[in-house]
Parts: sequence; structure tokens; C-alpha cells
Amino acid sequence: MKIRVRGNPDFGEATCVLEPGEKMLCEGRSMSRMSAHMELKVRAKGGLLRSAVRAVAGGESFFLSEYSSDRGGFVTVVPGTPGAVVHRQLQGETLVLTAGSFLASGQGVDIKTKFGGVKSLFGGEGAFLLFAKGHGDLLFNAFGGIVERDLEGSLTVDSGHVVAWEPSLTYQIKAVGGLKQTVFSGEGLVMEFKGRGRIWLQTRTLKETAGWITPYLMF
Repeated sequence: MKIRVRGNPDFGEATCVLEPGEKMLCEGRSMSRMSAHMELKVRAKGGLLRSAVRAVAGGESFFLSEYSSDRGGFVTVVPGTPGAVVHRQLQGETLVLTAGSFLASGQGVDIKTKFGGVKSLFGGEGAFLLFAKGHGDLLFNAFGGIVERDLEGSLTVDSGHVVAWEPSLTYQIKAVGGLKQTVFSGEGLVMEFKGRGRIWLQTRTLKETAGWITPYLMF
């Protein structure tokens, strides 16, 4: 599969050129355009139970769209919110994705939903996380621009700005300061990452954007 990402950082999209017989899985409703002879099948990847968990807890569609063609062709996918699209070539490693960030993947990539632990219940990344593992192409998206950083040490991030990270990094949920700072600063809880690995952050959050727009919708 050959992938070309365009439109970053504001309105990213990915055009995926498939070889004859090659398949790709996409988040539901993400297809923008495709070759006329491309075939579409709907898949509940991993069975109904895993698909239900991924949809309810992982912020993804219950059904995934599978595209293929005996003659090959292309599919262009776009995320549901404006922002950057990231292409990552997995070589057997695992990448942790927050809810709603998965866009598409090749045949060799497995997407599983796992409970993030009790600590994740209090963070903005959601109680369940998506784990992408295997060999092949992975596409995920951010809301706003993407900041890719190689971390060695520690980094404190507002939980709503976290998109993905390598599992070599550990994290804990904590308050910015004391009770007064947490209540009145508006910052709330943060994620403190430690270790050595790569992390992807987004420059905007959907929650804050919705909060900014809401007062204007009341008139």
C-alpha cells in the first residue's frame, strides 16, 4: 500500500493506493472518494463483543469499512474532525491510541481495545485505550495540528491533548497543584509521562472548542 497524506495540519486526508487484492480497514464514514471499481464490505472486526467494546468504550465505529479490489485502486479517507493525519509504518511494535483517534490500517495491523486501568477513569483520554500492533500501515488523526516528540525523562500534558504514545512510556494521572489550583485554574487533571519513547499530542481539544462555541448557539 502506498499512502500520501495531504492537507496537514488543518484538514488532513490520506490517499491510500492498494495493490490488486490488497485490503484496508477504515473507520466508518471516513471515506471521501475512491476508485469506481473498489469493493466495500462491512466488518465487525474481532467479533461482535470486541466491536461493541471498541464502539462504546473506545470512541470508534461498531463496524469498520473494508476496501479492496481485484484490479487495485485508491481510497481517500478523512477524519470526522478538522486536524492533522499521521501515517505510521508499524514493524511489529505496538502503539497506544486514545479514543477517537483511529482512522485506518492495513491488513497486518490488529486493533484491540483494553481497559486503561483505574487511573484512566479520571483522565481525559477515556477509560479504554486502543492498542495497534502488527506489521503494516496505521493512520490516526488529531484535532488541530500534531506535535510529535521523542521523550527521554518526564513530560506533563493536559490529558485532552494526548493522541498516541509508545507503550515504553508510563503515565500517571495527577492534579496540577493543590485543591485551589485545580478548582480555580481550569486546568483540572494532567497526565505525567515518564520513560523513553515517542508521544503524539494535538494542539486543540474538542471539549474546549465545543465549550467556546456553545454560548453562541444559545441565541
